[in-house]
Amino acid sequence: MILSCGEALIDMLPRESTAGEACFAPYAGGAVFNTAIALGRLGAPSAFFSGVSTDMLGEILADTLEASKVDTSLMARSARPTTVAFVKLVNGQATYAFYDEGTAGRMLSVDQLPALPAEVDALFFGGISLVNDPAASTYEALQAREAPARVTMIDPNIRPGFIAGKEAEYRARIERMIARADLVKLSDEDLHWLMGDGDLSALARDILAKGPKVVFITEGAAGARAVTATQDRFVAATKVTVADTVGAGDTFNAGVLAALHEAGALSKAGVAALSDAVLDTALSLGTRSAAVTVSRAGANPPWRHEL
Repeated sequence: MILSCGEALIDMLPRESTAGEACFAPYAGGAVFNTAIALGRLGAPSAFFSGVSTDMLGEILADTLEASKVDTSLMARSARPTTVAFVKLVNGQATYAFYDEGTAGRMLSVDQLPALPAEVDALFFGGISLVNDPAASTYEALQAREAPARVTMIDPNIRPGFIAGKEAEYRARIERMIARADLVKLSDEDLHWLMGDGDLSALARDILAKGPKVVFITEGAAGARAVTATQDRFVAATKVTVADTVGAGDTFNAGVLAALHEAGALSKAGVAALSDAVLDTALSLGTRSAAVTVSRAGANPPWRHEL
């Protein structure tokens, strides 16, 4: 089983009522939430861990996960409110107003961490859940606890505007979590933000020197690559008409993890000795799945039969 650990929230998207009034519609979202959904739809054994409210918005989150075959039994439920992000669109560009103080997700604490069943092979971390305490420190504590025995993967999914005023603390946390992780995924933009200018493969090897076994780099419409100490594999992106890119990276992560699960490679020894063929399959499933997501509006990952 693959346990996705991180934020779940409600995006309030601008709509117009039948009477022509401006209104907002609630949509379940969050980067790590999207990866859990995509894993379930791709047929991988998927579970989700986060602080999730028992309020009506929290029920939307739980119901959405279960509809995509995601195990919700490990979630930390509380009566605190759900994180909400109101979205404003201007010429197609989104800006957000986050309401996160005191929420079930933000206030997740170490004493809410679950004991994990033996069937959990891998844990995935990332997104804005790694920015604000106490939740960010709680997720790091979970990774530190489980990394010696189970595969861990991180995709920071860096949002510079969201970490304003907290960059030094955030960078230090991401550095520690990358050093513990077996698998790291970064967009080309994230890689440059962390490591500066330079060749992508060379920068990825600088990441490898910190401890991981594989670094996956997504390069937008070009495709994606996987870099290890001895390998540099690249798969071109599937060409589609893009509706929007929401959830593309989250879906790519799910494709990679699903492919590694299917190859029987989600173990410490497995991820340290991935063949070219397995890496190529992981990149292919990741890019093909992401192509479906970007071809339709919003974070709506594909079911396996759609590939």
